[in-house]
Amino acid sequence: MHLDDFAFDLPRELIADRPAEPRDSARLLAIPASGGLADRHVGDLPELLRPGDIIVCNDTKVIPARLVGTRGAATIEVTLAHDLGGGNWQAYAKGARRLHPGDIVSFADDFAAEVIVKEAEGPVVLRFAIEGGAFSAALARHGGMPLPPYIKRPKGGDPADRDSYQTMFAREPGAVAAPTAGLHFTPALVERIKARGAEWATVTLHVGPGTFLPVKADDPREHHMHGEWGVIDVETAARIRAAKARGGRVVAIGTTSLRLLESAAAETGAVTPFAGETRLFILPGYRFKAIDLLLTNFHLPRSTLFMLVSALAGLDRMKAAYAHAVAARYRFFSYGDACLIEPRA
Repeated sequence: MHLDDFAFDLPRELIADRPAEPRDSARLLAIPASGGLADRHVGDLPELLRPGDIIVCNDTKVIPARLVGTRGAATIEVTLAHDLGGGNWQAYAKGARRLHPGDIVSFADDFAAEVIVKEAEGPVVLRFAIEGGAFSAALARHGGMPLPPYIKRPKGGDPADRDSYQTMFAREPGAVAAPTAGLHFTPALVERIKARGAEWATVTLHVGPGTFLPVKADDPREHHMHGEWGVIDVETAARIRAAKARGGRVVAIGTTSLRLLESAAAETGAVTPFAGETRLFILPGYRFKAIDLLLTNFHLPRSTLFMLVSALAGLDRMKAAYAHAVAARYRFFSYGDACLIEPRA
């Protein structure tokens, strides 16, 4: 297995920098197990589901984790990653080479952090003087939405992203990247899916900045996945098992829901309660246990997410589907269009 196995040509202009309006008007490429491709729209999703299916979405809420501050005359851009407690945050800093333990980075007159840990590579640890509700309020005032680096925004960010980069399911604060497949849903679409006879379940996986980190190892199996915290409660796990027992399909909305479900699945495929960190890295050769269908956006070449969908559907099949998507001018990545993938037999 080589990193270049997952390469494909993607014109830069196909990376979307704004979401479709309305959200469910985004395009949808159906990729059935039986072969062939169908160009649809997300609004057609009820027709592609069956009564008894259970739809599993991620209810994590993105926090405004992007901060722009100064240390002396230097500008420092920070993306918060993990709350370590006690006002301490693990963070990724652009311009980190200028930082040293003991430095103060000022984000506003009333909001600053001290550099506690700075390694040669990787994240830094920042200590803020406030935590809890006071910290959340300061972050809401001074932080911006942590969009992926492929989406360019002015230095101060775009206020529209506060809504655009949040799913309608967002309930549990903690993500620093959106579970972007969920961005396509509207209340009206959810009601139409329920009328079809499918049911809904929510799980929580706090998406971390590792989702944007490139794979640098020539052999992808040597890539280090960052941990992400997830929860599937007892009731939700039981509902998923019951739907499966009735013959319903488990439909994962996004790779985040999929990875959490697979992390919680027994070898039999039964989804069990889960609360903890997952570092599950899905590559071709992985045997899927829990899910039957995946709705996901179009991912970037050589990314861990393209590797995941290649494991689900087969590398050649996904390359053919993506070649079709490029030729048909589908929009890629976080604010882009979607595909509905049925695993290969």
